Amino acid sequence: MRWVMLLATVLGTSSFQATSPLILVSNEASSDITMIDARTNKVVRRIVVGDRPRGIHVSPDKRTLYVAISDAQANVQSGRDAIVAIDLRTKRILYRIESGTDPEEFGLSPDGRFLYASNEDAGTASIVDLRTRKVLATLVVGIEPEGVAVSPDGRWVYVTAETSNTVSVIDTRKRDVVQSFLVNVRPRGVAFSPDGKRAYITCEISGTLDIVDVARHEVIGSVTLEDSKGKPVGVAVSPDSRRVFVANGGTGAVVVVDATSQRIVARTPVGRRPWGLALSRDGSSVYTANGVTNDVSVIDTRTNRVIATIKAGDKPWGVTVVQ
Repeated sequence: MRWVMLLATVLGTSSFQATSPLILVSNEASSDITMIDARTNKVVRRIVVGDRPRGIHVSPDKRTLYVAISDAQANVQSGRDAIVAIDLRTKRILYRIESGTDPEEFGLSPDGRFLYASNEDAGTASIVDLRTRKVLATLVVGIEPEGVAVSPDGRWVYVTAETSNTVSVIDTRKRDVVQSFLVNVRPRGVAFSPDGKRAYITCEISGTLDIVDVARHEVIGSVTLEDSKGKPVGVAVSPDSRRVFVANGGTGAVVVVDATSQRIVARTPVGRRPWGLALSRDGSSVYTANGVTNDVSVIDTRTNRVIATIKAGDKPWGVTVVQ
């Protein structure tokens, strides 16, 4: 099969160290991952992974990079649909996980044992045991599921669904959907606050950030972003749970929302169509994957200014950081 032929392609000098902090970007159209040294903001490697890489996350132990790939042709199930695992020390593909049809996004349990993936075409979510690499359960969720996030305590998984405008709540102990609730139009990204009290849902068509009380799995507030023209997707919460960063793909900006006042406190123009968004571990930097300008913007969160723009692959979709 085609994926068997995929090899890791190395760019840059041999002096690059495996311990370097990395910015990792999935490029949907060029079928690869861009690896950027976070200290120098320079591209150091490129890894070819397969068709349409989108969701991208690092294991809790920082040893493995997981990337969701799927058939480039929409609504087609094939052997290309998988989660690819990459060894961050050797920068080589280790194995692939058959996680269901058309995986788009996924989340990892805090202990690194389980992976929860949205299967967009099928309207399901898969629970994968990463020790055996087998699917433990396939659950019916909303229509066109996309965003996935695991609560900091590992108890809950939220799965957003674009077409049904719902969020499905998976109880990880029961391995079942125990609740579903409505949000605004076309929910995309989801992020829990580090303290586990709130979850934040970006709703692309309504141009809002919905705020959820995790204890009740209930929407308790909504912030309109840039006169509803923002088309928000990526979202991340600061380590102290006080600020929420949102990538507005429609207006080419990142907005900062104060979690207490639920007001926008800053706006930073970045590249065109910022989609994925990630925070550095200490919260000092925000990284956006800009899908039209094919680059990554680096924002200093103290000044809310772009301090670097780094060329990525074709149509960057997701971004994550390992430090």
